[in-house]
Amino acid sequence: MAQIKKIFIVCGEPSGDLLAGNLIQEIKKIDPAIQIAGVGGDFLKKAGAEIFCDIKELSVMGFFDVLNKLPKFLKLKRLILEKINTDKPEAIIFVDFSGFNLRLAKAVNKRIPAIYYVSPQVWASRENRVNCIRDYISKMIVLFKFEEEFYQQHGIKAHCVGHPLINLVRPTMEKQEMLDNLQINSTQKVIALLPGSRKQEIRMLLPLMIKAARLIKKEIPNTQFIIAKSPNLDTQTYQKECEKYALDLKIVDGKTYDCLNIADFCLVCSGTATLETAIMQKTFVIVYKMNLLNYLLYRPQVKIPYIGMVNIVAGKKIVPEYLQFNAKPEMIARAALGFLQNPAQAKQMFEDLSAVKSSLGTPGAAERAAKLILDFLNK
Repeated sequence: MAQIKKIFIVCGEPSGDLLAGNLIQEIKKIDPAIQIAGVGGDFLKKAGAEIFCDIKELSVMGFFDVLNKLPKFLKLKRLILEKINTDKPEAIIFVDFSGFNLRLAKAVNKRIPAIYYVSPQVWASRENRVNCIRDYISKMIVLFKFEEEFYQQHGIKAHCVGHPLINLVRPTMEKQEMLDNLQINSTQKVIALLPGSRKQEIRMLLPLMIKAARLIKKEIPNTQFIIAKSPNLDTQTYQKECEKYALDLKIVDGKTYDCLNIADFCLVCSGTATLETAIMQKTFVIVYKMNLLNYLLYRPQVKIPYIGMVNIVAGKKIVPEYLQFNAKPEMIARAALGFLQNPAQAKQMFEDLSAVKSSLGTPGAAERAAKLILDFLNK
């Protein structure tokens, strides 16, 4: 059996970096001698990967942001192709980040095996991307059962390993310890704001969430609001928005799961955070808004009724979504108060979230993915 010496990996967003780092940890447990290099962030670095491009400047939100960063993406694509020629890795793993990764897969053109981990959302929009996956991806590893079924319907063999967040979403401290650290009285209601991991999301969503928070505070004065800050962004990005509003807000850096653990309710940006909140079994609403031109370009391409991953997995709207024109502080606050003041309503969502959590599979998803990848490459 030939020894695998080097693998490249490419992700472009904080959520992808988290899952990529988790995967590489498991690959290195099986074969510590494998060298990993690629595009990523802090989680990949901690897992022992050599990063030749950091993701901090790669995250995009909408078509016009992609256009602005196009020269950067083209330069990165050339760099990766050059490094494939010189370093001669045994394979390349793509993690989400489909706009860039599918184009790169086409350029690699099966010179080395291409493995996709964390599927592009082809089932939601631009379904024709399935053809690119069929032509240029050697192995498809997905996180949701419905994705496996989707690819089977398109004649592509995909392997569902379950969702690695089941292992990863864990608070680092006890609830009371976190409350004490933040100097929050245990009699207070705590509402966590999760406004995203991109600068553009913070600028768009945090003001909306803070305005909704002020309305909630009027109805429930004994409430403390905390902001779960992404470690990929500087504190100033958050402070700039917070300073505009007269409200006691605590910005908590890099402790999203601890913030969720002490929260009685959450306002959550659409994306991976909706699944993280579901796994923590916290009632919440989904909030999302983007630049109007980006929205007008993006919305006609979406073929599914929901945007929140938790609702997509459930197959029904179990968490209210306040998107674009409906992303109004009054509507968000009214929904939050409904759950905070109506225990029966909150109990129903909790039961629905429990079902979603159960559907994400058993612990060990990244380990299963690592074994699949190494078995495939060894064969």
